[in-house]
Amino acid sequence: MAARRPDTSERGEQTRTRIVDAALGLFEERGYEGTTMRAVAAAAGVSLGNAYYYFASKDHLVQAFYERSQVEHLAASRPVLDRERDLGARLSGVLHAWLDTNRRYHDFAVTFFRTAADPDSPLSPFSPQSQPARDAAIALYAEVLHGSDAKVTPAVRERLPEMLWLYSMGVVLYWVHDRSTDVERSRFLVDRTVPLVVRLVNLSRYRVLRGVVDDAMDIVDELSGRRLTR
Repeated sequence: MAARRPDTSERGEQTRTRIVDAALGLFEERGYEGTTMRAVAAAAGVSLGNAYYYFASKDHLVQAFYERSQVEHLAASRPVLDRERDLGARLSGVLHAWLDTNRRYHDFAVTFFRTAADPDSPLSPFSPQSQPARDAAIALYAEVLHGSDAKVTPAVRERLPEMLWLYSMGVVLYWVHDRSTDVERSRFLVDRTVPLVVRLVNLSRYRVLRGVVDDAMDIVDELSGRRLTR
């Protein structure tokens, strides 16, 4: 079932926002499993029927959170994307923008990750239900690449945005477990690994490494189900 968006008026959007805000607070306080739609409705100051009018289930509330996070991330990334042409600066800027915009969700992410980490959960970033948010994130990394001055082969240019998104998922996983002040360890991880990623991207156009790059893309294809060999 698709997320319900029956009321796009200003008042309707305000109600949706209030419900999502209430849900995020309860998820952080009680965990995902411990939060009910009835509790979300009460915290948002709406009737249970009204809560279900906007969101068919808790899963849809989380998908709304994904959508909000993606919009905030894109807005925070826009200055560096408009200013920089260097691939490293663009990629680093976008990853730091993600850390900045999701700072207030860090405590919530710890409790939420227990559910999202389940490969069968619709809340997994790899689930069919999460495809709109996933596609939007990959599109952002496509902009990171295509707006840069990096020189890559057509095959790499086509597939690299998804691989950059997968790399960003590794940063997110580390961030979930990061307890350093202002997640400075996660920021250090970004600062130290982005140059390595850029170096690999630059080397990918050389024939001597083309086979390695093709193998890496084949692995992504197989793991994502595009080409299952067994």
